[in-house]
Amino acid sequence: MTTLDHISQHLQTLPEPVLREVLDFVEFLKSRHKISKACEEDTMWTDLSLTSAMRGMEDEESPYTLTDIKESFR
Repeated sequence: MTTLDHISQHLQTLPEPVLREVLDFVEFLKSRHKISKACEEDTMWTDLSLTSAMRGMEDEESPYTLTDIKESFR
């Protein structure tokens, strides 16, 4: 028996108000999954964009030294 079959069995025994709650929860899970997937895709596009922007610059010497980028606190 699959997970879907088990869920279906349980759902058949629930009253209508509880089924509405289950539906709300399922919709919440689907939306959370979409958000997670969208963030994953954004990260992939950002990585691709940065890689494309830096293409050919791997061997170039940086015009900055460590002294240039260090910040001193007093």
